[in-house]
Amino acid sequence: MSPFVLLTILCLAVARDTQSSDPSLDSEWQEWKIKYDKNYSLEEEGQRRAVWEENMKVVKQHNIEYDQGKNNFTMKVNAFGDMTGEEFRKMMIDIPSHTGGYLPKFVDWRRRGYVTSVKNQGRCNSCWAFSVAGAIEGQMFRKTGRLVSLSAQNLVDCSRPEGNRGCISGHTFYTFKYVWNNGGLEAESTYPYEGREGHCRYLPERSAARIKGFSIISSTEEALMNAVATIGPISVGIDASHESFTFYSGGIYYEPKCRNKTVNHAVLLVGYGYEGRESDGRKYWLIKNSHGVGWGMNGYMKLARGWNKHCGIATCAFYPRV
Repeated sequence: MSPFVLLTILCLAVARDTQSSDPSLDSEWQEWKIKYDKNYSLEEEGQRRAVWEENMKVVKQHNIEYDQGKNNFTMKVNAFGDMTGEEFRKMMIDIPSHTGGYLPKFVDWRRRGYVTSVKNQGRCNSCWAFSVAGAIEGQMFRKTGRLVSLSAQNLVDCSRPEGNRGCISGHTFYTFKYVWNNGGLEAESTYPYEGREGHCRYLPERSAARIKGFSIISSTEEALMNAVATIGPISVGIDASHESFTFYSGGIYYEPKCRNKTVNHAVLLVGYGYEGRESDGRKYWLIKNSHGVGWGMNGYMKLARGWNKHCGIATCAFYPRV
């Protein structure tokens, strides 16, 4: 399982023209880069610093106005602090409306060929890599009609510059960003899983998948249900920090201690449905885990649906655009 950075509201400003940096912000800039593990080329450093400083101004001014009672919420410069508004909007919500206004009562993308076999991350905290690979696999199948297992190892070895930390931890946001920036991702067959971080061996000529970007889904179960029904498998985060999750074997999972705003494990959401009568409230999300076929229901879980984002299911949801 890997910790996630919670998404916070951030009004991102448009990048200003190249100017000299404000020396008074040097220490804050260095602390921010260390906190979010940011590394830039010499050319990119100045550009990102300029964007960051502009966003700092926006946030500080907003918080001054909050102290004056002019607004009702605070802001902070988080991991998106070096992004322009346009860059952030490109990955924001982009969910197509479902024609006819009707969503099916049952969705299972396994039955339509969108989902590869269950994988096992082992002792490497690489759930984020398998979650992202699975979401891209589904969209590549939708586009090409070919289902190819993509390389989680490629992601583990190569996405540190975006902010991931190999087998220590990772974030699906950074992982999608790596595939987008990198221009591709290898297949499992050419870059097999090893369960430990190694040096990056990605070769562009062996790329098996590419994405044009990725989008964040609004953090409601309604939006998530619409996305699963109309798009395909979705990369999501959940709170999996309980023994009941560790030893789950079947049925609809409901854990009273589960948090609905904090997530620490990435999985692939492949469908939804209900058991018995829908009116009885026995609704579920169908998720694919990366703990092997010996966990859960042959590697899958039915997670309670309609219980205020139970275990944070809609807190951190992304899908790729291919």
